[in-house]
Amino acid sequence: MTDPYLSPEGATAPGPGGLAARADAPSVVELPPAHLELEWRPLVVADAPALHRLLGVIEEADASLSRTSAAAARELLTGDWKDLAADTLAGVDAGGELRAYAIVEVRPGDQRTVRAFLRGGIHPAWRGRGVGPALLRWMEGRGRQMLAASGKDVPGRLAVYVDEDQRDQRRLYAAAGFSPIRWYTQMRRPLAAPVLDATVPAGLQVVPWSEDLDDAVRLAHNEAFLDHWGTEPQTPETWRGHQSGFAPSWSFVALDPSGGDDAAAGSSPVVAGYLLSGRYEEDWPALGYSCGYTELLGVRPAYRGRGLAVALLASAMEAYRADGMQYAALSVDAANPSGAHTLYERLGYERVHGEVLYSVEI
Repeated sequence: MTDPYLSPEGATAPGPGGLAARADAPSVVELPPAHLELEWRPLVVADAPALHRLLGVIEEADASLSRTSAAAARELLTGDWKDLAADTLAGVDAGGELRAYAIVEVRPGDQRTVRAFLRGGIHPAWRGRGVGPALLRWMEGRGRQMLAASGKDVPGRLAVYVDEDQRDQRRLYAAAGFSPIRWYTQMRRPLAAPVLDATVPAGLQVVPWSEDLDDAVRLAHNEAFLDHWGTEPQTPETWRGHQSGFAPSWSFVALDPSGGDDAAAGSSPVVAGYLLSGRYEEDWPALGYSCGYTELLGVRPAYRGRGLAVALLASAMEAYRADGMQYAALSVDAANPSGAHTLYERLGYERVHGEVLYSVEI
C-alpha cells in the first residue's frame, strides 16, 4: 500500500507556526559522523534498484504487511518538485552497497500547512550502531530548512508515518521530540460475503475511470477533502506522482450529466465522486490473501448524504471479485470527521492493523 498522497485531525492541531517560527532553521545540516562507517552521498535515480533491494530486506525483517515494488521505489526518486542532491542521503558501505537511506519531501501544493515528510531506513545488520538517531537528526534538520525555504507563512509540520507495531522506531521518534498525533486503520472486507446492494443516486451515473476524466477527478478530490485534517491540494504533478500501483479497471467516477450546481460546466457532466483503486500484488504474500485496495474515495459536498460513497464501493467490490480477489481493503483516518470509520464497519470491514503519524509542529 502506498504512502497517502491521498491523505488521510487529531488530538493535536497545528500551532501558529509560520515563517517567524521557522527562522531558527539550521544554516547547515551535518552529515552523519564518519565513525558510523558508512559513506554518505545523495541518492540518484540510478539507485532505484539498490533502494528496492534495501527496502525489501528492511520490510522482511520488520514483518511489514506493506512491501515496496520496484516501480514504487523508483517513484520515491522521481518528480519535478524533488531535489535529490539536497533532500536525500544514501549510506553506502565499503563495498558500495546501500545500507541506509533518507528522503525529505515537501510537496508543492501545500497551502494551509506546509509539510516536510521524512522517510528513512537502515539495513537490519547496521542497526544498533547509532545510524538511526544520526539519520533522523539529518532528516529533521533538512526538513526544517525546507519548511523555512518554502516561503509560505502558514503552520509547518515535520511528519513521519510509522507502523504501530514498530516499537523501536516509535521510541526513536518520541525521543527526538516527535508526538503521535494521528492514527490510521487498515481494514478489509471479505468478498466471499455478498457484495453491497447499492443503488446509484437518481440523476447520477457511475462510469469506469478514464484518462480524460483524471484532472477533473483531481479537482473533485481537492474539493472533497478540503475539510479533512492533514490534506492539502494536489497539483497535477503530485497527483500523477504515485501511479505504480494504480488499477484503472478497478477505479470509478460518479458523474452528474446535468452539470449540477457547477455554473462553469454548463450542461457538461461534472464529477460528483470517485473511487480510485490500487493493485499491490507484492503485498499479498505478507498479507496472506489477495485484495483490491480502495486508495481514494471522495464525494463532493453537494452530493453527500445520498449513498454515493456506498454505490462507488459496491462498484469497486464487484470489480475486485470479478478478478478473483479475496478481500476489499482500505485505510481510514480513525478521527475522520465524515464518520468514514463507522461507515466501513457497518459495511463489513474489519481492522487489520494500524499506522501512526508522528509530527513536530512548527
